[in-house]
Amino acid sequence: MPDSNAQLRSLPSVDALLAQDSIQPLFETFPRDLVVAAARETIARARQAILQSSSIDPAAEALAAQVGRCLRAQLQPSLVPVINATGVIIHTNLGRAVLSADAQAAMSAAARAYNNLEFDLDSGKRGSRLTHAGQLLRELTGAEAAVVVNNNASALILILSALAKGGDVIISRGQLVEIGGGFRIPAIMRESGARLVEVGTTNRTRLADFGNALNQRTAMLLRVHASNFKQIGFVEQPSLDDLVGLANEHDLLAVDDLGSGALIDTAQFGLDREPLVQDSVAAGMDLVCFSGDKLLGGPQAGIIVGKADAVQRLKRHPLARALRVDKLTYAALLATLMHYRLGQATQRIPVWRMIAQTTADIQARADAWAAAVGGAVLPGDSAVGGGSLPGAVLPTMLLALENQAPDALMAKLRQSQPPVIARVAHGRVLIDPRTVLPEQDADLLRALKSAR
Repeated sequence: MPDSNAQLRSLPSVDALLAQDSIQPLFETFPRDLVVAAARETIARARQAILQSSSIDPAAEALAAQVGRCLRAQLQPSLVPVINATGVIIHTNLGRAVLSADAQAAMSAAARAYNNLEFDLDSGKRGSRLTHAGQLLRELTGAEAAVVVNNNASALILILSALAKGGDVIISRGQLVEIGGGFRIPAIMRESGARLVEVGTTNRTRLADFGNALNQRTAMLLRVHASNFKQIGFVEQPSLDDLVGLANEHDLLAVDDLGSGALIDTAQFGLDREPLVQDSVAAGMDLVCFSGDKLLGGPQAGIIVGKADAVQRLKRHPLARALRVDKLTYAALLATLMHYRLGQATQRIPVWRMIAQTTADIQARADAWAAAVGGAVLPGDSAVGGGSLPGAVLPTMLLALENQAPDALMAKLRQSQPPVIARVAHGRVLIDPRTVLPEQDADLLRALKSAR
C-alpha cells in the first residue's frame, strides 16, 4: 500500500498545477476563475481519495488531465436530453410529452426571430397573445372560446379565482384528488378564495347530493376527473348531462377539470376510454380545463375551453397575466393542435405514435437490438403514465439484459451520453423500444455496449 502521508505531501499546489502545459489551452477557452476553481476541486478530490486509501498518482502531470474534465463537468447543463427506455410514455420525471418535429421547428422559429405575439398584422396595432390558439381549439373541441395558461393547476386556480371567489364550489368527495408533487384539489381551492363543499362519499355520489348542498352562496358545480387513480366496484358519479342540467336549473356554472385532456378516443388502442374534451363541451359544461403536455402531446400548458362569456371573464382577471404562457409555448402548442386539425396526430405526435405502435413493430426493433448487444426479447407491458389512464397497459416486447449487478448496470447507463433510463425487474435490466425515439437507436446501442 502506498504511504498516504507521502502521497499527500506530493500533491501539487494550485499554482503548480495551473503551470502545467496541458492546462494552458483551458485559459484560452474558459474564464480564469473557472479554471482556478476546477484546479482547486481536482486537488481536493485527490486529497480525499488518498485519505480513503485509494491508489492515485498525485503528480501534477497526472492531475492536470483531470482539471479539464472537472471544468467541463461543472459547466454541463443540469437539464439534458435522455433516452427513455422505461416504456412509460408520458413520464413526468423525464419531461412528459416529447414534442413533434413540427412543434420543435415552430419553437425554433419563434426563438430566432421577432414574431407577432402581441401584434395584429391586419390593423398594425397592438394585439393579444390570448388569441393565438383560440381558433384551433374552437374547431377541435366545439367550444365557443379558449384561453391558455401555464399548466392545468393554474387553469383551475384561474377559474376558481375569477368565477367562484368567496362562493361555494360543490364537488364529490370521490374527486378530491392529489395531483403530482403533493398538490391537492382542496388546497388549490382554498388558495383561490373559493369555499369547498364536499358531497357524497368516497365511492358514491349522486345528483341529489349536489342538489341538497345548494344554497345562496353556491357559485359552481365542479367535476374533477380522477386521471391518476381508478375506482372500481360499488361506485357512482352523476353524469355530465345531469350536472349541467342541475347547474342550468339554478343559474350556476358547471366546470369540468379533465386533467390529461384527450382529443382522441383511447379505446381504439385497447385502452380504457379516457373522457374526451369534445364530449364535455357538447354536454354543455361552461368551462373545461386540461393539460397540454399529457395526452394532448404538446408543451406544458393549461388549456381552458368553454362558453364565450365565461372565458372572457377569465381573460379579464388579473391572474390571467400572471399565468400566461410565452411565445415558445404558443408556437409548440399551435403546431401540435394543427396535427389534430389535419388528422395527423397518431402519425406526427410522439405520444400518440407510441401508443399506436404495433407489437410486431416493437419486436422488430427489440430483435435488432438483441442481435447487436445480446440479451433476450421477452413480452411485457408499457404504460401511458403522466397521470393518464391509471393501471392501463399496452403490450410490448422488451430487451432483457441479464446482469449480476443490475443496479450497477443501470447506474452506468445513466452516466452514458446521452443518459439511458431503463427499469429493472426480476434481476434483469429491461429496455422498452416503445419509448425510445427511432433516431436514438444508435446512441442506445453504443451505451449498452459500453456499459456491459
